[in-house]
Amino acid sequence: MKTDKNILIAFLLNISFSIFELFGGIFTNSVAILSDSVHDLGDAISIGISYFLERKSKKKADNKYTYGYVRYSVLGGVITTTILLVGSILVIYNAVKRLINPVEVNYSGMLIFAVIGVVLNFLAAYVTKECNSINQRSVNLHMLEDVLGWIVVLVGAIIMNFTNIKIIDPIMSIGVSTFILFHSLKNLKRVLDIFLEKTPKDVDIDELKEHLLKIEGVDDIHHIHVWSIDGYRNYATMHIVTKSKDVKTIKSKIREELEEHNICHAILETEDEVCEDTECHVEFQNETHTHHH
Repeated sequence: MKTDKNILIAFLLNISFSIFELFGGIFTNSVAILSDSVHDLGDAISIGISYFLERKSKKKADNKYTYGYVRYSVLGGVITTTILLVGSILVIYNAVKRLINPVEVNYSGMLIFAVIGVVLNFLAAYVTKECNSINQRSVNLHMLEDVLGWIVVLVGAIIMNFTNIKIIDPIMSIGVSTFILFHSLKNLKRVLDIFLEKTPKDVDIDELKEHLLKIEGVDDIHHIHVWSIDGYRNYATMHIVTKSKDVKTIKSKIREELEEHNICHAILETEDEVCEDTECHVEFQNETHTHHH
């Protein structure tokens, strides 16, 4: 249960900090801090949702969700990443407006807030760094983004203190947000791949088939389907053509080989000469004439 506890700690740190930050932004007149407080509030809300979904994802499989509830964690990743994307775009938009019309900023106040911001967000990032779900990866990305943002604000405040170049405030905002935008899009793609049941990145179907065909007694393998439930657990189904009477041994050898390929659960259908599945029959006759169909 450590993962949801970590998310809860990150949530509490974030919500209390975003309120503190809101006052800070008003007090220092810094757009970087103000936009960050709104952004942090969005973070806190999405982390709250993530916490709930991560908890739900730990429930055991039942008749409603026969694979269990792990996909709820992936859903948490979608929501969190989407909020990050929208947040980053809004921050960039506001920063560009500030570039055009620079304003006075209370640098020393900004410095104090930046130091507190770096420390608190670093703590939250450290707490969520052990990622064993897509959801946690998204939450951790949030935290890292906030640490980065505050380091940039801190450096900017120091420079502005000595040079009085006002546009540093919005430039910093744009830099950090662009970095986050890029990483969020990558994360979103991973999550969507899972929902679209794309073959997991760490499984090469051709190589897998080649290895399985080397197992003694296996004449042919087709109808291979591999997908992931949550980005970590991979599942597979396949048809095995064998004339061997010892199907049990063949299946256990196949399962061993599948584990080598990071597939933790497999449904194996065996047949001797003809595949009962008519669709399969047509599909594989068309594919090549070398099969025993």
